[in-house]
Formats: sequence, structure tokens, C-alpha cells
Amino acid sequence: MKDSSHPKKENSLKHVLFGSLIGTTIEFFDFYIYANAAVLVFPQLFFPSADSTNSVLLSLATFSIAFLSRPLGSAVFGHYGDKIGRKTTLVVALLTMGISTVSIGFLPSYASIGIAAPLLLMLCRFGQGVGLGGEWGGAVLLAIENAPPNKRAWYGMFPQLGAPIGLLLSGGTFLILTDTMSSQDFLDYGWRIPFIASSLLVVVGFYIRLKITETPAFENAKKEEEVKVPFFTLIKFYKNQLIFGTFAAITTFLVFYLMTVFTLSWATSDLGYSKRDFLLMQLFSVLFFALFIPVSALMADRVGRRQMLIYATTAIALFGFVFSFFMNSGSPVLVTLFLCVGMALMGFTYGPLGTFLSELFPTNVRYSGTSLAFNMAGIIGAAFAPMIAIWLATHYSLTYVGFYLTFAACISLFSLLVISKKEHKF
Repeated sequence: MKDSSHPKKENSLKHVLFGSLIGTTIEFFDFYIYANAAVLVFPQLFFPSADSTNSVLLSLATFSIAFLSRPLGSAVFGHYGDKIGRKTTLVVALLTMGISTVSIGFLPSYASIGIAAPLLLMLCRFGQGVGLGGEWGGAVLLAIENAPPNKRAWYGMFPQLGAPIGLLLSGGTFLILTDTMSSQDFLDYGWRIPFIASSLLVVVGFYIRLKITETPAFENAKKEEEVKVPFFTLIKFYKNQLIFGTFAAITTFLVFYLMTVFTLSWATSDLGYSKRDFLLMQLFSVLFFALFIPVSALMADRVGRRQMLIYATTAIALFGFVFSFFMNSGSPVLVTLFLCVGMALMGFTYGPLGTFLSELFPTNVRYSGTSLAFNMAGIIGAAFAPMIAIWLATHYSLTYVGFYLTFAACISLFSLLVISKKEHKF
């Protein structure tokens, strides 16, 4: 009894919450610097073409690879997270993401090694997806499995804050580099700096994760009947929760990548905004993303996680109808307002999402179930979202990009309404 009870109590509240936050901040910083580079740098360096639109589309295709590999990370890390524990799994997931990101910073361009350059880039992007696929679910569980029942959404929003913080850091880094370097120097070597510098963040995260002990919920679950293969148990007994949980989360992904990757690409290539000005507008809007995550978590602990997501998804469905009006307004003020509203809605849906998904599954398959639902939603909602949105805007209009968002929100809303309301013990 001594060996199983004392270590758990050494984790202070601050230690647990910071441990969950720091990992997701690092992971999302790594993930988003790729998103920025995929729009600003990679089309020229890794996918040179006479047609600039083709270069951007090819670059964004590599962006989608990480979403395709995230469920693999969910399955692998989820399996070991449910079998051997959250701590070790989280450490390995962080290292997988970190090594993949730093490697991108050292890749030679297409001009140096030809087709091998984009192939190596895709391999690194695949590794990023595997790492993030295992990281997110474990970080959420680290927080909520240490939370009192009436504050699960509040605890669960700390790892969610890693997304806006990581986005602010990545966008801010690229903004500083483009402001302080010539365009040629930035293309030659400047873009590599954030990828290589992320190694410092990984070291910090690695140290903090090593100090964290297992969650009480996992320790208690070990005393019960062991699940040999969590994935098979999920498919057999929790298939509906997995399916509807996945579709409930797709709008969260879609609204985010429309407001970031798509708008950055479209505004700077078709609407005449400079990259610097639009990055500043986006970074300002991210503050609203960060602000409304804790607001939505507080509300979710009062009205319920599912109910909060229903409210947020309904608002996003309506937001799709004004997408074209604001983006085509020609007014930087209205476009900034549009970005701020979109990011505020993102905060409303993202804040309680991790807690909502984790409550769909029992402890012995929770890591696998939560991670798979979240990351399969990433494939459906985000993997090809920027490409689809660019195609719709090019061949039809921005109005249809808004319809695309509204349609996805209706699917999520339906899933939220029909999903099982049963909550498993922690």
C-alpha cells in the first residue's frame, strides 16, 4: 500500500495543471509553426512550380498528413496509456513530436536534393501527427483524472489552453522573423529557427513530465479487470460513443483551420493583404480564443459539457452564413472582427471538448477512446479543410466556404443530440 499511495499525493495541483499545459503548448507550437511555414515558405522551397496555386495546394497536402497519422498515434499511445499508464506514454509522445519538428529545421530544400526534400518533409510531418495524436488525450486525462467532479471542465481546459498559447508563440515567432530579416534571408535560413528552437521547449516539457506521477483514476483502474487490447474493447462496447464523439468534434477542427490556415492563405493571395498585416490580425484574434476557453469551461461545469457544446455548435452554424460578408468586406476592421468572433466561438467549443470526450469512456479505455475520437475528427474536420475551402472559394465563392462550415456544424449538432448521456466514473 505504501508504494502505490504515497507517490500519487506528491503531485500538487499546480504541478498537475502546469504539466498538462506545458506539454500541449509545446506540441501545438510545433504543429502550428508547420502550418505557418506551409503557407509562407514551403510552397517555394519544397514545391516549386510555375503555378503558385499548385505550389500552395501541394504544400497544404503535406499539412494534412499529420491529421492522417494522428489516429495512428492515438491507437499506439492510447493502447500503452491505458495499459502501462499516462506518465510514460506522455513522455514518449512529447519526444516523438519534438524530434520530428527539430528535424524539419535541418531539411535541405528541393533545389538541393530534388524530390527527396518533400518526401523527407512528409516523413517528419507524419511523425508530428503521431506525436500529437498520443499527446493530447493523455494531457487532458492528466488534468481531469485529478479533478473533483464539479470542476472537471475547469481542470480539462488547462491542456486546451496550450492551443492558443502555442499559436501565439508560433505566429509571434514568424512575425518577428519576417520583420527583422530580409525576405531572402528568411527563405534561406530564417524559417528554420523556430523548428530548431523548439528543442529547448521540449527539454523543459520532458523534465516536467518526468516529475509527474500517475493519476488516481488509473491507479484505481489497475485493481479492476485488465483490458488486454483497449482498441478492440472500444469497437465492441463503445462504438457509438466513438462514432458520435468523433462527429461531435469535427466542427471544432474545421472552424479553427478555416480561421487560421485558410484565411491566411486566401487573404494574402487573393484579397490583397500583406502577410505581416494579416498575421497581426490573426494573432490579435487568438487572444479571444484564449479568453473564451476558460469562460466556456466555467459555463460547462454549470450547465453541462454536452449542453455547452450544443450552444457553441449552433452559434458556429449561424456564423457560417456571414463568412463571405465579412471576408469580402474589404475592411481590415470588419475582417479583424470576423477573425475575433470566429476565434471566440472556437474557444467556446474547444474549452469543454476534452472533458466531454473523456466522460464518454471508462478509465481502462479512456486514453484510447478520447484520443481516437478527437484525432479521427481531425481527419474529417481539418485534414483537407484548407484545400477544400480554397477549391470552393476559387471555383464558386467564399459564400460556399461558409456553407461548408454550417454543414459540418449541423453534423456535429446532430451527433451531440443523439450521443449517449451516460457518464463513466473517474
